Amino acid sequence: MRKLKEILRLRYELGLGQRQIACSCAIAQGTVSQYLKRAQQAGVSWPLPQGWDDRQLESALFGGTPRRAYENRKPQPDFARIHEELQRHPHLTLQLAWEEYRQAHPEGYAYSRFCELYQRWRQRLDVVLRQEHLAGEKLFVDYAGATIPIHDPQGGREQPASIFVAVLGASNYTYAEATASQELEHWIGSHIRAFEFLGGVPKLVIPDNTRTGVKRACRYEPDLNRTYHELAMHYGVGVLPTRPYKPRDKAKVETGVQIVQRWIVAALRHRQFFSLAELNQAIRALLEKLNQRPFRKRPGCRATLFQELDRPALGALPRERFELQQWATARVNIDYHVECDRHYYSVPYVLTGQAVEIRSTLTTIEIFHRGERVASHARSHQPYQATTVN
Repeated sequence: MRKLKEILRLRYELGLGQRQIACSCAIAQGTVSQYLKRAQQAGVSWPLPQGWDDRQLESALFGGTPRRAYENRKPQPDFARIHEELQRHPHLTLQLAWEEYRQAHPEGYAYSRFCELYQRWRQRLDVVLRQEHLAGEKLFVDYAGATIPIHDPQGGREQPASIFVAVLGASNYTYAEATASQELEHWIGSHIRAFEFLGGVPKLVIPDNTRTGVKRACRYEPDLNRTYHELAMHYGVGVLPTRPYKPRDKAKVETGVQIVQRWIVAALRHRQFFSLAELNQAIRALLEKLNQRPFRKRPGCRATLFQELDRPALGALPRERFELQQWATARVNIDYHVECDRHYYSVPYVLTGQAVEIRSTLTTIEIFHRGERVASHARSHQPYQATTVN
């Protein structure tokens, strides 16, 4: 903050010279000279007019500074577009954006002035609400953008493994694992293993509007996938998807994804993995180190903060593990059978032509009509065969 009042007081009340004022205020003598010249041009002396505060004084001396005349002729950068590209492309720098601007406008601003104007423009952006996270309340989940390749021992094509990340709101305690894909069964399985890693369940799970978990994205009333909804009911948690295209709603996991990519994905860049189990074993070792890393600006680490805050506040795990269930709709054929995974299962013949819902697990097939279960079968994996209750 500029020491304007003190400079004016020392000059006009005590009559000190510029060098003495500079020593007293611990600033450069040239700065003292500049401030006194501005005060003289603005007609400001000591004591200040009644009711003046620091803002009025600074405005009188600096607020009326005319814009540099030569800058009126310079082409103005499109800072809104530049800012959007910086947000979208993590490897884009302001230096490269300035070089592209100068290629289009050789007579444009120098790099230092370009950066100064951009930072001044950026300060006028909307403010962000500070989020307070209660212990054991929220678990933020998402997939990292980076993947890790799984190599085929036979020399076949490598398969990219997705990285699932979950972060607790209060302690930043982090869980990560690799999955073969981002399909529903892996999405559900990652949630189950995350709850077991934490040793409890939070009150809320905060995903984004991924198609795996959210069937219909909406700003106000997103429609959850039915299997994801049953997972939430089984563990007694609420699922609260973030608003579409609002990454600040889940800033915790966005930061967690960056940390996982830096301290886990980047650390494994020189290693080759030939199975998902081998990769997850390496991730688990680095994950333990990540949660034990000391904080820079506060005492402790994620692990100690988890034991202090989140762990006592988490809900208990249910006795039984959630069994993956998938739902599908079908219409009963004229032979009173419905098809599921290329196998045919019988239902009561009076439902011929009716729409029914099919809930399938690894071992059973259940068929519902208007919320009532009308048939149950042991699951069969024989294609194009029928399972019939006479």
